[in-house]
Amino acid sequence: MADSSFDIVSKVERQEVDNALNQAAKEISQRYDFKGVGASIAWSGESIEMRANSEERVKTVLDIFQGKLVKRGISLKSLDAGEPQASGKEYKLSAVLKEGISQDDAKKVAKVIRDEGPKGVKAQVQGDELRVSSKSRDHLQDVIALLKGKDFDFALQFVNYR
Repeated sequence: MADSSFDIVSKVERQEVDNALNQAAKEISQRYDFKGVGASIAWSGESIEMRANSEERVKTVLDIFQGKLVKRGISLKSLDAGEPQASGKEYKLSAVLKEGISQDDAKKVAKVIRDEGPKGVKAQVQGDELRVSSKSRDHLQDVIALLKGKDFDFALQFVNYR
């Protein structure tokens, strides 16, 4: 019988992020405490840029955006937000979406699978993802449960389960 396998990836659905950003922008434009303060959130190339006239307000814009991401099922671990920076009369905050698993992070995950996972489960790095294979589908289910229980500093999704 052939081995069963699945891939571990760290990807973000761009459309969902876009929807969350649009919802946050709409809420910011309608909220009373943001009237006339120049608060905004928008795409700036591959990053998301937030602006407001004070540091607290720009952090509030980030909080609103993070809330919208959570409601859409996107892990906050995939959002890398910087610190607010003064730019003239306003404050800017940039956030970048992290996608892909780095080689070091993939090695950490593979080590956890090797050390704590069931015997006979193999993990191999393939670019920015990790393929996990085993003869037993039950072992693969155990590996998924093990990894969901661990707290990595990056988001994990499990795809191509066969």
